[in-house]
Order: sequence, then structure tokens, then C-alpha cells
Amino acid sequence: SIAPYTIEEAYEVADAIERGAWADLEGELGDLLLQVVYHGQMGAEAGHFDFDSIARQVTAKMIDRHPHIFGDESRDKSAAQQTRDWEAAKAAERAGRDAGGALDDVALGLPALMRAVKLQKRAARVGFDWPDAGSVISKIAEESQELVEARDSGDRAHLHEEFGDLLFVMANLGRHLGVDAEEALRDANAKFTRRFRAVEAALAEDNRRPEDSSLDEMDALWDRAKAAERGG
Repeated sequence: SIAPYTIEEAYEVADAIERGAWADLEGELGDLLLQVVYHGQMGAEAGHFDFDSIARQVTAKMIDRHPHIFGDESRDKSAAQQTRDWEAAKAAERAGRDAGGALDDVALGLPALMRAVKLQKRAARVGFDWPDAGSVISKIAEESQELVEARDSGDRAHLHEEFGDLLFVMANLGRHLGVDAEEALRDANAKFTRRFRAVEAALAEDNRRPEDSSLDEMDALWDRAKAAERGG
């Protein structure tokens, strides 16, 4: 299967976008497009579909899901109404495929954090959801305590389970707060990278490396980098 390569190419496209690297993005989009061509050819050889049918299907899908653009519906719909119409169209498509339960067609191959949010959204559509963000925050406190108890028990399997539960609830909190969990974590990763590189750069000015420095020294440089970012 070339599926892992397709996923890798998609991440490389996302990386180029995040970095604002337009020169790289053109090439990465080409690599991703080549994956579509590959899969189209394999589908054609197996007698299932080809590149042309892929293009026709996505064209038809976009037309069906955007009646306010391609159909007779009003173009004055709000963004919120357009989103509701889009979700209704997708739900109708899933019903037509006889997908089964509410969670059955949430792709297993999604990144775990993204899949958690999708599972939560699907459950919420059928009424299985926390009433508000405050309830989720209370659940986080409960799960945090259970994680501490699992750590103290020395049961690694239980610790693994409770850590996963806490991550799942954190993703749910992001959904209730209107914060994209995947994007927020990417931003946190980028912030950590910037600040740690600033620590490395400050140490390098004295011909030193992090492994040659104390934690207190690095903490002080970290605080300095944080203050500099905030204009302090």
C-alpha cells in the first residue's frame, strides 16, 4: 500500500503552509497530486474508478453541498447557515451509504487528536454530550485525579488508560470552547520550539550547550525568551 506515503505527502504540504514556504509548497502540492494520480491508476487497473471519475465525483459533491453558489438557493445565507447546510448534506450522504452507527465512518487513520474531536462531534449530534464547558472542566479535574491514582498504583496499563482519558477530555474541552485542539497544539509546539531555540542561542553566545548548563540557568533564559516575545 502507498497509503503511508500519501499521508506523509499531506503532512509535508501542511508543513510548507505552516512555514509560509511558497517555494516549497508548489513542489509539495505536486507530490501530493501525484499520489492522487497513483491511486487513480490503481483504481483503474482494478476496475473501480479512474482519475476522471475522481474529478467528476468531487465536482458533483461540491455542487451538491453548495446550492447557494451553484443552485437556486439564496446567496445571502450566513456562514453559520452554510455550515449547517454542509453538515446536513454530509449526513444525508452518510445515510445513503448506510454507514450504520453514528461513529462508524469516522476514519481510523486520522491523527488521534483529530479523530477524538470527530468522534465527540458525532456523538454530540445525537445528543450524547456535556451540557457546557464547565462540565467538561469538572471532568478534567476528575480525570486528573484518576491519573494521579493510577500513577501511584504502579499499574502501567491503568496509567496508560487514564492518560488517554485525560487527553480525550481535553480535546472535548477545546470543542466546547470553540478552540481547534490540533491547531492549538501545533501553536504550542511552535512556541516551545521558538523559546527553546532562544535558550540555545543565548547559551551559544558563551560557547555553551544546554547539556552543559543547569536547569536553573535554562529556566532563567526561558523566562527571558518568554518576556521578549511578550514585549516585556
